Amino acid sequence: MPSTSRIQIKAKALENNIDFVRSLIGNQTILSAVIKGNAYGHGTHIIIPAFEKYGVNHFSVYSSAEARDAFKYKLKGTTLLIMGYILPSDYIWAIENDVEFYVSDLSVLNNTIEIAKQLEKKAIIHLDLETGMNRTGLGIANLKKAIPIIKKNEEHLVIRGVTSHFAGAESIANHLRVKTQFSVFKKRVKYINSNGIFPEIKHIASSAATINYPDTRLDMIRVGILLYGYWPTQETFIHYIHRRKDKSDPLLRAIRWCSNVISIKKVPAGEFIGYGLSFQAQHDMTTILVPVGYCNGYSRSLSNSGHIIVKNHIAPIIGSVNMNMLIADVTNIENVQIGDKVVLIGKQGDNEISFSSFAEMNNSLNYEILARLPINIERIETEID
Repeated sequence: MPSTSRIQIKAKALENNIDFVRSLIGNQTILSAVIKGNAYGHGTHIIIPAFEKYGVNHFSVYSSAEARDAFKYKLKGTTLLIMGYILPSDYIWAIENDVEFYVSDLSVLNNTIEIAKQLEKKAIIHLDLETGMNRTGLGIANLKKAIPIIKKNEEHLVIRGVTSHFAGAESIANHLRVKTQFSVFKKRVKYINSNGIFPEIKHIASSAATINYPDTRLDMIRVGILLYGYWPTQETFIHYIHRRKDKSDPLLRAIRWCSNVISIKKVPAGEFIGYGLSFQAQHDMTTILVPVGYCNGYSRSLSNSGHIIVKNHIAPIIGSVNMNMLIADVTNIENVQIGDKVVLIGKQGDNEISFSSFAEMNNSLNYEILARLPINIERIETEID
């Protein structure tokens, strides 16, 4: 869909990042690519075929709504796993289509069994265990109740996996909590096995845990942010390079967000620019208008503080970011013309506006900025760096 800006997804960057993660885990551990939040803003319709091209055949989403969207783009043999909410009306669809999903409480387990009976088809489930995050998952009391239910209904279930989620593996501040969670997880798995239930896949590691806690990689890792070229936190990156001679970043950012100059204006000294009185020209200025604003995911907090790149030069945002447009100062940039390419995030020439710096300017996390990129922005896969 044509839009006022474009998000370019760099195929070579995706391939590089997949290769990097695979170099960490080897061939025995399954790589499940997390594509929740419209593949972290990159576009599910772009990411699934691209990742499959590079050998990824397992994808994890949050909800059944995301699963239905992803299902349209995946190959027949590719596995789809729902880690969170399933609409009541979607259990039938998931079971019929061999879409795997978490079972986090007894009501979901019982409902799944009843629907599987009706369909005369096994549901493929992963037991989600509460290990200390206190968000979702079967606590020990409910796990003890779940086991006889599972044993009684084995002909209706495939126990594909057992899982949990760490409460902050990206920060050393959570080290004790993470280690405790992993210990609890192993004990719960042992308990499940002792009752004659043997899930095929044990998985608990996220992107951060894959880097910071290698022993948690187990049979499968669920990796999102790393595959798109970003570290969960700066602390995670420092942890990775700490004992390495090569201190360079092995990841490549996959996204470039671009638009175009739609108007050029000469503004005399003393005039205010944009809404209100937040910016006054201290000298004669040349400004450009770019058709991107806060409705497009470019935050108002970047008013008078953000930057763009045009003609290979950095240009500051001046005045307030509007709903549909922003203004930039190009007084010292020669020969700017209507139609010139503007880079909002990414590289042009020798200059780059990194997503991390964009996030810092916006006082947000990489995850948040990426996921908030509107779905109606056109996304294009490109081989050009």
